[in-house]
Amino acid sequence: MSQETVSVEFTVGIGDGKFTATATVPAGQTNLTQILPVLQALDSSFIDGVTAQLAQAGRAVSCKAGCGACCRQLVALSIFEAESLAAWIRALPESQQQELAQRFHQALLKLAAAGLIDRIVKEDWLAGTESARQLAFDYFYQRVPCPFLVDESCSIHPIRPLVCREYLVTSPPQHCFDPANLQTDTVHLPLKFSRTLHGIGAEVEHDRRGWIPLVFLFAWMKAGAHPGDAVSGEGPHVLYDFIERLSHASVPSPSTE
Repeated sequence: MSQETVSVEFTVGIGDGKFTATATVPAGQTNLTQILPVLQALDSSFIDGVTAQLAQAGRAVSCKAGCGACCRQLVALSIFEAESLAAWIRALPESQQQELAQRFHQALLKLAAAGLIDRIVKEDWLAGTESARQLAFDYFYQRVPCPFLVDESCSIHPIRPLVCREYLVTSPPQHCFDPANLQTDTVHLPLKFSRTLHGIGAEVEHDRRGWIPLVFLFAWMKAGAHPGDAVSGEGPHVLYDFIERLSHASVPSPSTE
């Protein structure tokens, strides 16, 4: 028997503009992990609107399938996305699970050999500090591909993390292969769904992050955690709570001074 759903409409103010959308969520009990597909669709819709405006202004996004340069970056995976991806992995045939586990293992071995594991554990690379920036570069230049990367394309594209959706550039694709020396023009998003998801995760775990490095996913899965249960309620309530947080966490435009 399918669960009853309800349509929810909302508007988020963004400076002088606004983002208005409609989403369909369970009418009854659900949790934040279970409505991730709704958040993914809303995030993609918002990003599509931003990129369309950029294209009209002559600044087309250069990201496309087959260009996997950015898929060698550190990825901050929210604990709710980790829970969702863990369920997806466990539903795969055993042979595919083993293949993925081996890819994650090889990635960790290379990072360990480079002396990066302890730094990844201790450093908040989203903090904006010089040490965090250096860690991000040191990781990137190890050229460790995301374990979900296949033939330079994302094999989980429909369910990829929010931070992956939100990382876009308008600069030449080849610049992404050497970001420390070549300028990459990233797309400014005044709303970042990933940041709100990380913030909720930090509250649930009483931890400053609220996310894990994606490359640690298989290790995280062993704990069998279900963080989504800590943020539950009727579908509209769960979504409205997220949107309320999102509306208070808009990202200021970069200074042009």
